[in-house]
Amino acid sequence: MNRKRKEVKKLKISRKKMEIAMARAQLNRDALAQKAGMPRTSFYNVYSRCTCKPATAGRIAAALGVDVTEILED
Repeated sequence: MNRKRKEVKKLKISRKKMEIAMARAQLNRDALAQKAGMPRTSFYNVYSRCTCKPATAGRIAAALGVDVTEILED
């Protein structure tokens, strides 16, 4: 039985924009991960790879108090 994996569209996160939003919110990476309700390792994966699922981008943006478009690559 050949099962096809469902492709999940990932969003490209701008590390620079995320860091600016983090500075405005006065949050470091650990605090942001906690506020977003994510395991720290999961957040660090997003931070280093600069890609994530749309729902994850939404959680991070909400924790930062910004619209998700403010942390996406142009």
